[in-house]
Amino acid sequence: MTVIEARVHRSSARNARLAFILTAVIVGLLSAVVAASYMHPIIALFVGVLIGVPAGAFAWVLVRIWPVLRLLWWWLPEIVITTGAITFWVQVADHTSTPVTLVIVGLVVGVPAAVPVTRRAIVAWTWCLIVRHRLRTCFRQFIIANQSGTLPLILWAKPTPVGERVWVYLRPGLSSGDLEGRLDRIAVACHASTALVERAADGNAAYLRFDIKRREVLTAQVGSPLVDVINPDTPTTERPPAPVPTALDLPDVDTPTITLPTQPRKPKPAAPSANGSKPAADTSSDVDDVSDWI
Repeated sequence: MTVIEARVHRSSARNARLAFILTAVIVGLLSAVVAASYMHPIIALFVGVLIGVPAGAFAWVLVRIWPVLRLLWWWLPEIVITTGAITFWVQVADHTSTPVTLVIVGLVVGVPAAVPVTRRAIVAWTWCLIVRHRLRTCFRQFIIANQSGTLPLILWAKPTPVGERVWVYLRPGLSSGDLEGRLDRIAVACHASTALVERAADGNAAYLRFDIKRREVLTAQVGSPLVDVINPDTPTTERPPAPVPTALDLPDVDTPTITLPTQPRKPKPAAPSANGSKPAADTSSDVDDVSDWI
């Protein structure tokens, strides 16, 4: 089983050499400049070398073991839980007899498993540990890493009402768009129903949040407290079913009446008389028009 891939091993070795050279030169020169104010420049140069080389070596070790530190981070919860369990067993076995040790271990293991609340909490946190490793397997198997072969950093996970929520920090070379097309594969790898991914911070596109959904809570039956308020001795009354309309009864519909405004009548022009004079104006028609308007 390959713990650290060859590409990651070569990349860390190259980065470690660069870190050693840069750290040794920068720290050595700065130390020599500061020491030159108190001693001869040649002696200050040797002092800078004595300070810069150990600083560069420390940077080399830190960069070189970074893949191992990432591996330890992935297995940190399991390491802590296993170490605590073994330490507890050893301490109990050293200070008590065998029957008492078995009784104590049985109580520590059996009581949380018997109480429904603690049992569900333990199962939920166990799934969180499993999902972290399943996501790492997805990143290593079918999600393209960057040129150095560095996988995204899986930070932490916590249980939710529908499954688990995992925070991931992407390395250069990946984006959320590269993961959205593979969410169905991630759901299969995590033994879940669906998987969703979105940004965990608006100002940082590399900080993502995975929501692993393995159950539906909206369709679950929820007990209502109103049932306990109702008196079971209350008599029930049966109501006849309401009639179902089959057609519209249009005569029963009130039709609104719309009244249009009256248009004014224009007087007809009078024909000229035989002598050529115009006839007098017909005042009666004007009076009628005025009365119509009033």
